[in-house]
Amino acid sequence: MPVNALGETDAAPEVAATETRPAGRFLNRELSWLDFDERILAFAERRSLPVLERAKFFAIFSDNLDEFFQVRVGSLRMQLDAGLRAQDSEDENIRQRLDKISVRVRELVARRDAAFADQLVPDLAAAGIRLSDWESLDAEDRVFLDDLFDEQLFPVLTPLAVDPAHPFPYISNLSLNLAVVVRVPGELTRRIARVKVPQSLPRFVVLPDGERFVPLEQLIARHLSALFPGMEVVEHSPFRVTRNTDFDIDESEDDMVAAVESVLRRRRRSTIVVRLEVDSSMSEETLSLLVRELGFEASDVGRANGLLDLRGLWSIAGLDRPELKQEPLKQVTQTRLVSLDDSGSPELFGAIREGDILVQHPYDSFDTSVEAFIEEAARDPDVLAIKQTLYRTSADVSGIMKALIRAAGEEKQVVCIVELKARFDEEANIAWAQQLEDAGIHVAYGVVGLKTHAKLCLAVRREGREIVRYAHIGTGNYNRETAAIYEDLGLFTADPQITTDVSEVFNLLTGYSRQQEFRPLLVAPTAMRAGLVELIRGQASPEGRIALKLNSLVDPELIDALYDASQAGARIDLIVRSMCCLRPQVPGLSENIRVRSIVGRFLEHSRIYRFGTGPDATYLFGSADLMQRNLDRRVEVLAPVRDSALRGRLDEILSALELDDSLAWELSGDGTWLAPAETGTVNAQTLLEEAALARARRVVAV
Repeated sequence: MPVNALGETDAAPEVAATETRPAGRFLNRELSWLDFDERILAFAERRSLPVLERAKFFAIFSDNLDEFFQVRVGSLRMQLDAGLRAQDSEDENIRQRLDKISVRVRELVARRDAAFADQLVPDLAAAGIRLSDWESLDAEDRVFLDDLFDEQLFPVLTPLAVDPAHPFPYISNLSLNLAVVVRVPGELTRRIARVKVPQSLPRFVVLPDGERFVPLEQLIARHLSALFPGMEVVEHSPFRVTRNTDFDIDESEDDMVAAVESVLRRRRRSTIVVRLEVDSSMSEETLSLLVRELGFEASDVGRANGLLDLRGLWSIAGLDRPELKQEPLKQVTQTRLVSLDDSGSPELFGAIREGDILVQHPYDSFDTSVEAFIEEAARDPDVLAIKQTLYRTSADVSGIMKALIRAAGEEKQVVCIVELKARFDEEANIAWAQQLEDAGIHVAYGVVGLKTHAKLCLAVRREGREIVRYAHIGTGNYNRETAAIYEDLGLFTADPQITTDVSEVFNLLTGYSRQQEFRPLLVAPTAMRAGLVELIRGQASPEGRIALKLNSLVDPELIDALYDASQAGARIDLIVRSMCCLRPQVPGLSENIRVRSIVGRFLEHSRIYRFGTGPDATYLFGSADLMQRNLDRRVEVLAPVRDSALRGRLDEILSALELDDSLAWELSGDGTWLAPAETGTVNAQTLLEEAALARARRVVAV
């Protein structure tokens, strides 16, 4: 019998028994994350893009790599310290997995540093934005920086000695530091100190001409004599520490806010170092001290040949140089959301009563759709109650927050489910929860042991003698800032079956409910996993068709179900933005599965699930990816799309992504991603922007 690419005998085209499935059928989750980072880096390297767009993607790459170490590597380090085995691998221990990660990260960082030095820096300079170093400055520049250091930097800096009287200081997570070696003139004894680069100041100091930028750590390094008067500075080199932030919240505590604040304190003082980045100029003596004091392993140290912490490029990308950026997106308002005389807001509830409305951000304006819906609910005297989930919130007082507070002030019943455990947004959500409570809003924190990730808003309205419910169900957060750069979907509906289910989900989140069944919604963790497996199995035949668009595909049970459907003859098209542990195009296992990943100007964030074809097909969309955490440890919602025109809209989105040859990468059976050709002619995001413009009457300024 033929042997497939995994070294296994080809199976018959029928549902395979679990015990006959090849052991190597799942790709490594961590390496798949890093593959996604590589796709981001490749986008940053596209010299056909405006240079400030590329600077932004260098910053995104660095942000993503930081999160990878804080979360995934942090979790693996904790498992290693506890003597545990990798939970999702039988043939690899944690040490081996960490070694593979280390090799892969070194490759990516070396590629980033080379691209930054050889491409981005020269291209920025050609555009009049020069990242300068101290040696390139003239006397006038240095006088300016001397004055700036004396006035603004020196009062902030605190040199910390390391000796028997001064224990090694705690190095905070993601901080940039200088390791400084000094000695008394004429003596041989070397002493080491640490100077933290202030995170409250800009990463780059701009010179008076507004065109040249000097890294802050270089300015500090050139004035170390002021921090160590009377001492000889022997050596100085930047270094950076990343710590584990993957801590579980103890939900047995009576006060959820106190439990989350406890985790935040632990995160700030985390003892587990997961990454040490140092400048290539650092001496072995200094490096040995850092490794010893931080409890790190020398083999895992990352030596950089360029600047550390390229997150600072966000400030460069944000410069007011529109000619160096892509054309602003022309966001639109759909015709049904515009008043007939074009003089003001429409009667949104009436528009929704006429039929469901589907919006796609950022092409459809968030302000004139989602915010307008909540603002009208707050303003309308016939609205009795508003219920809302909040996962990641805007930094400022957005229109949504103002509307909810105003509604509570007008004696409407307002309920907010605030997810305090949204990673890296915990502090902001605690602050919002307290502000909402102060305004008289009922604030709840969901179900013990589960994160609330569903994106739901419900308005309850009196209409004559009836009570009518209106719902918004989304794939993205109620956040104006992310709605401008994340591709997401939202459905406005008054469908009684759907809105009844949404109401029941809110009861689950706010009260004592043991409800297990919802119709027509699929709700996790009660029924979503089983419902999706059933839908996949329903397509397990040569006539079967499955198309899924999602962020991550990791769950073993769902992957195996897709393998089974493929072996039974179903054709499966997957569009997976980030992690994908499924191997496509493997004979006898997944030859009918195609996997693509779109990396472009906007972050593809919506989830669309289509099973079957024609009028009998099932279309779902919502907040859930196919990961264990989404299916088993979160409250998630997938909603059906029933209107034929809106189902056509979803088909239009999927078709555009499947036709793309400019942004789309394709996954092969050996786990490698094939890049799009530089000569591609179809850009899915451009197609979708043009389609939105064709449907709209009003263009909205971003």
